Amino acid sequence: MDTWLIVLIIIAAVVLLAILVWVWRRAQARRLEEKRGEAQELRSSAEVQSQQAEQRASLAQAEAERAERDRTEAQEQLQRADEVDPDVDVDVDRGDRNR
Repeated sequence: MDTWLIVLIIIAAVVLLAILVWVWRRAQARRLEEKRGEAQELRSSAEVQSQQAEQRASLAQAEAERAERDRTEAQEQLQRADEVDPDVDVDVDRGDRNR
């Protein structure tokens, strides 16, 4: 084989190898960008979910406080009803009801 043909084959192999490395790196960079995008979407979704959970927790706490106020008010109304009812004997010191 002629020397120039061997040199040409080696140069073609090096160029082909360089092209393959370039294509591989571009594909790898594209995959990394896709993963970064996916991670950003996951972070955004997690942030929204966290905000929603915090809002629900705040609403639940407010509702629990309201329920406790209602329970206290109902207890006070029951006590007042017992005090008003002539058929109920209420021991004022202990708060006991006897019918």
